[in-house]
Amino acid sequence: MTRPLNLRRRHVLLALPLTAAGCAGLSAAPAPVLVGTEWRLESLGGKDLPASSQASLTFPESGRVAGNASCNRFFGTYTQTGQKLSFSQMGSTRMACIGPAAEQETRYLAALQKATGFEVDGGRLILRLSGQEPPLRFSRVR
Repeated sequence: MTRPLNLRRRHVLLALPLTAAGCAGLSAAPAPVLVGTEWRLESLGGKDLPASSQASLTFPESGRVAGNASCNRFFGTYTQTGQKLSFSQMGSTRMACIGPAAEQETRYLAALQKATGFEVDGGRLILRLSGQEPPLRFSRVR
């Protein structure tokens, strides 16, 4: 008669870790949704941008990204897994761009290629970059 009890005990002991593992997954906060958001670039290379800067980042639909690099519009794709984020090589328009705006545009597009992850904190988006580079910081437009 002790044999069925031992079998039941084994089943219970096997089921407990599975139940606990299933519940643990429920407590993790979901990654922020980027789709439908638009952000204004505020900080590039650890330095604040002037208020007149038009640099932006928009996530119009899942997997798609677009924005203003300073003089030119850009577009591409992104991959998000949890709070990991990476961008494809961006395509862009080719309007004339000179001086500080041209430098900012080049640095911004290069920085996007180094994105490794992100966090959303209220009305702020922080893109973490590979290496020792300071993150890109954005404020939410919509």
